[in-house]
Amino acid sequence: MAKTSPLECVEVETAPISRFERLLDEDIRSELDQTMAGLADLMRGHVIWNVNSTARGGGVAELLASLIPYSRGAGIDERWAVIEGTPEFFHVTKKLHVLLHGVAADGETLTEDDRREYEAATAKNAAALLDEVRPDDVVILHDPQTAGLIPRLRDRGIRVVWRSHIGVDTPGEVVRRAWAFLLPYVGGADALVFSRRTYAWDGLERSRVEIIPPCIDPFAAKNRDMSELEVSKVLEQASLPNRGPMVLQVSRWDRLKDPAGVMEAFARHVAPRAGALLVLAGPAVMSVTDDPEQPQVLEEVMSQCGRMPDAVREAIVVAQLPMDDVERNALTVNALQRRADVVVQKSIAEGFGLTVAEAMWKGKPVVASRVGGIEDQVEHGKSGVLVDDPHDLRTFGESVVSLLGDPEKSADLGHEARRTVARKFITPCHLIAQGRLILDLLRT
Repeated sequence: MAKTSPLECVEVETAPISRFERLLDEDIRSELDQTMAGLADLMRGHVIWNVNSTARGGGVAELLASLIPYSRGAGIDERWAVIEGTPEFFHVTKKLHVLLHGVAADGETLTEDDRREYEAATAKNAAALLDEVRPDDVVILHDPQTAGLIPRLRDRGIRVVWRSHIGVDTPGEVVRRAWAFLLPYVGGADALVFSRRTYAWDGLERSRVEIIPPCIDPFAAKNRDMSELEVSKVLEQASLPNRGPMVLQVSRWDRLKDPAGVMEAFARHVAPRAGALLVLAGPAVMSVTDDPEQPQVLEEVMSQCGRMPDAVREAIVVAQLPMDDVERNALTVNALQRRADVVVQKSIAEGFGLTVAEAMWKGKPVVASRVGGIEDQVEHGKSGVLVDDPHDLRTFGESVVSLLGDPEKSADLGHEARRTVARKFITPCHLIAQGRLILDLLRT
């Protein structure tokens, strides 16, 4: 599709769905085949569109890049479009993102100027999308950036699914302000998908709410098997360390991921006792266009690192991973996760946290905050370690030190972690759930 407007179409490859056969029980394999065949039949001559705000960086872009090829491989014409917007628009959507996690800077509110900016950008993108979408197509819109497209698409009789990848278990007034901003748009969708039941908003028609957790693709560059030799080569090419006990967090440069807290916990409670290395890895900050705060957060992290005592500073690596080569970036994350001895995700708030599933798939012990979808993935003491208070630096640090000093326990946690992901959080689970949802919409 040629780009003639604010809409960008992402080129997506095709992948054979048959490659999952050896990973699935017979009943799941049969259900996958039946669901995808039925969907391909009903969608023949029509398109499933996925629309979000960035083609790279962040869990949604990675999810789409891993899911869509298998739908296409099953004979379904599924495509991916990316909206565009001004810096002011992305400032508004970043504010929404943070508020939906229950966090607000002092005095930060959503204003009528914010609404005007939001609606102006979504109107342009809706017009561009309507140049391509046909009445019997299905459109899946992802996250707050796209919610404003819903009314215009529904006015044309197009079936619309809106999917929120973020949320909180106990919404307060801050969260409800963001809901109030978005409800006039979201309320008109045919179906509303959340990652957890507790994330579904008040004021929505419950019969239209579906729960579908995200997933990882075991065969994607970020998750496929790698030999120790390949891990070493990839890390060497990326100028990343490959030595000693390694503690790793991979995330966007986002205050909700708390890289500063990870560094402080490491400096106070890990470095003095374990002689380990900390690697904080995230995307090159100028490569993710829908999050204007990343450069500032990275600068804060670098400044904090620079103030550390020499011995601690030398044990910390802050790595910006280039995004211009998506496969190379994914292989680098894969190599880091496989090289790490302990993977942490010390999020203050989290929608789901796919980096946790990625590490678990690689058989790594995970120490993570008991927030959001992380709790759905990690069973404390069985497939990882959950810390009840994400601000509790001592418990985080002591949990990491304990695992570094107990390889047998780490291996047991990692083994169970991989089994959990295979049962619940790989691509076929998601394809079945989403396929059923679309089939239900098409048959009504």
